[in-house]
Amino acid sequence: MPPERLPPLNSLRAFNAAARHMSFQNAAAELFVTPAALSYQIRNLEDYLGVKLFNRLNRAVELTEHGSLIAPGIREGFARLSSTMQQLERRKSNKVLVVSAGPAITAKWLAPRLYRFVRKHPDIDARISSSITKVDLETDDVDVVIRFGPGKYENCQSEKLFYEYVTPMCSPNLLNGEPPIHTPSDLKNHTLIYDDTHVGFFELADWNVWLNEAGVKDEDRGHGTLRFNVADHSLDAAISGAGVVLGRYALAQGDIKAGRLVMPFDLKINADFAFFLVYLENRSDDPNIRAFRDWLMEEIGGTVADDAPGPAV
Repeated sequence: MPPERLPPLNSLRAFNAAARHMSFQNAAAELFVTPAALSYQIRNLEDYLGVKLFNRLNRAVELTEHGSLIAPGIREGFARLSSTMQQLERRKSNKVLVVSAGPAITAKWLAPRLYRFVRKHPDIDARISSSITKVDLETDDVDVVIRFGPGKYENCQSEKLFYEYVTPMCSPNLLNGEPPIHTPSDLKNHTLIYDDTHVGFFELADWNVWLNEAGVKDEDRGHGTLRFNVADHSLDAAISGAGVVLGRYALAQGDIKAGRLVMPFDLKINADFAFFLVYLENRSDDPNIRAFRDWLMEEIGGTVADDAPGPAV
């Protein structure tokens, strides 16, 4: 096969379906063709490539070594093609905006405020994709990303939204209960709630770092621990009175403003990372992205409290 030429698209589609199903009959049903027609397309592809791609068994098929080699790339190619076509359809309609954000920032910050964006821009169909999975804005069906990180992303425009710090947080009832919490050493009488995303994902200070900074001795470090691998779950546990969490202010500010959480101490440890709005450089003039960006900046300016690390400027 000449390197500059690709095999016929129909033959590639037939191979992709058969490789996924490991069945010519099921693949043919997916493509609305007969098994004989599908088999013909695959034989055309084998002749074109000069290699055998399937071993035909009595009631099944299996990929040969050559078939196994090309199957992942062809599957990925069709997935990217499908995603690209979806992006094209969305941009043709000029009404859909897909926003990707982590589960915690979505639950604790974005979702409670998003109704104001919808009210201000009723012509935009806003869709939120909540995930910590890395998004490829060039291939995935996503327009903008809100991410906590270093802010350097290839071919992308990154705008700082706000900084982050961690500090102990607890229910007001726990703060003033028995025994009360007046000094860092009083934490020895309470359960320490760990947010494992501090270390696992975001390189934030954990309880050991904060207690060291506060000068708390090893023997005065809590009588129990509770661990969560989702940040908003750890905050919800603290709200319920389960213990004291080393919480992230950007996520907890709504609960603090509502009085569900309090911060007993002034000691705060700033994060090295910040929250960023990220979108492709070549889409900076997209009206939907501009509208979301402008709303986001207005929202941050109006909702971040004075004692927070604050909106990035």
